[in-house]
Amino acid sequence: MKLLLDTCVIYPTVMREMLLGAAQQGCFTPLWSARILEEWARASRKLGPEGEAQARGEIALLRSAWSKAEVTPAAGVEARLWLPDEADIHVLAAAIVGHADGIVTVNNKDFPRHTLSEEGLLRHTPDELLYGFWLAEPQAIESVGARILATANQMSGDIWDIRRLLKKARLPRLAKALSQA
Repeated sequence: MKLLLDTCVIYPTVMREMLLGAAQQGCFTPLWSARILEEWARASRKLGPEGEAQARGEIALLRSAWSKAEVTPAAGVEARLWLPDEADIHVLAAAIVGHADGIVTVNNKDFPRHTLSEEGLLRHTPDELLYGFWLAEPQAIESVGARILATANQMSGDIWDIRRLLKKARLPRLAKALSQA
């Protein structure tokens, strides 16, 4: 299954790491466009002067690790599409050009299910998607969560538990499932 990742699910570190960890486990094939990655870099400016530089470094690593994930939507595809927010049309176009099965986003209102279904696409929230992967492959997703938790504890100097970390990352169902595993 190929899924296009919207900027809003790539920008937050823990959410991105959980999704890409699931992809590394073979749960899905990730897709994105250069514009989506650029939006991530620009959004990182909010974190301070080093935020954008760090994001650009992470983007370079992402491109290296997933060399076939980047798709380039043709202008003709974008011209025929409609979404409530015109600024999101490039995401839909990238999903179409990449032959994705769906779009992973937290912006539900900007990606109406009926509009996506006309293009043969589903809309997934990161939490429901990752929870579904956990139901199908619990050990794979638990190992991803354990790795991310260890990294968060090491980098923050704080002691996180998986439930608190994933709830903060807006993954409440997955947080509950992994905390009870």
